[in-house]
Amino acid sequence: MNHLILGAGPAGVVAAETLRKLEPSASITMLGDEPEPPYSRMAIPYLLRNQIDERGTYLRKQQDYFAARRIETLVERAQAVDVAAKQVRLASGAARSYDKLLVATGSTPITPPIPGLDQPGVTCCWTLEDARKITAAIQPGAKVVLIGAGFIGCIILEALVSAGAKLSVLEMGDRMVPRMLDPTCGRLLQKWCAQKGVTVMTNAVVAAIEARGKRYQVQLKKGAAVAADLVISATGVRANADFLQDSGVTLEHGAVRVDEYMASSAPDLYAAGDVACGKDFSSGEYSVQAIQPTAVEHARIAAHNMHRHRSVKHQGAVLMNVLDTIGLISASYGLWQGVAGGDSSELLDESRFRYICLRFDGERLVGANTLGMTQHIGILRGLIQGRFKLGKWKARLMENPLQLMEAYLAATQG
Repeated sequence: MNHLILGAGPAGVVAAETLRKLEPSASITMLGDEPEPPYSRMAIPYLLRNQIDERGTYLRKQQDYFAARRIETLVERAQAVDVAAKQVRLASGAARSYDKLLVATGSTPITPPIPGLDQPGVTCCWTLEDARKITAAIQPGAKVVLIGAGFIGCIILEALVSAGAKLSVLEMGDRMVPRMLDPTCGRLLQKWCAQKGVTVMTNAVVAAIEARGKRYQVQLKKGAAVAADLVISATGVRANADFLQDSGVTLEHGAVRVDEYMASSAPDLYAAGDVACGKDFSSGEYSVQAIQPTAVEHARIAAHNMHRHRSVKHQGAVLMNVLDTIGLISASYGLWQGVAGGDSSELLDESRFRYICLRFDGERLVGANTLGMTQHIGILRGLIQGRFKLGKWKARLMENPLQLMEAYLAATQG
């Protein structure tokens, strides 16, 4: 069997390892388009804080790790896929055939239409090369403008502060992390950042970035310009699926639509991670969940089904994001925005930066937001994923959302 894996991130690596365990004699090739060994983007903030070196970002530390497992690794980029011929055309002009193909090409930063975004002092924070550029540019007291206060922006925010940057964050939405946190939660997070010396401007739309000598002026559509020594764009990501546009593979939300076996619409073609659009456990709708734990789960399931068709079923991922912003933990679970006609219950202690909001659909808990509270992470996921009917415990949670442990025990023990 000839297995070809496009992508050398967490999904690609886990899929290759799983396939090797399942098929000791198979041919396994993994393609990545960066010159570095396979690494985790989620480790980059720790690199920026000097808590690890570049080797610390590597997914597998042993120098000959993949060679020892007879997993061929190549630095190549896929340009097109011929699903009928089972062949991948590469940017180098070469072609690779496959019996089973896994698309795990991840995602890439969105480039917003901002004039001046291509200047030397403007960068993303997505690759190791980006991290090197940021590290070289930041000195204590350097003025850094971060465009975007979404999930990615908030992940690197603490690293920039730790490096001594004088940080200004520009978010076009009405609150921080608007795709993860409700208005109360997002507002509290902004207040927290302000107390830590970070300037956060919401409803701030960038019009242009202009060079002024060795520095920059970030011009806003409304309001004064913001001076910067370095500008970092963190305005979201999109799936790396452009090379599949003419392949006949069904795409949804810009990613590969997969079934419960991580299989695409094309025979013997699977997808995992940021480039896979699968069913959301909570809503039943198709969505992309661009987080590393989901990518790893996808990869293991895809590998099993590449080995033996329709052998392991994916139950659907519960959308859950946990974010550490300068020491304050925020989280979202499931349908955190609630459902039409659903009930909600919240508890707020603004002075201590503590917040919880539960969302119900009938007698079931379907979503939640929390801030400054970590003790309920597993319980909230369990209650949502278990689809438990809470009965009288719904009324008790409506009165006091902190009775989650008691509600969980009652639900799971009958």
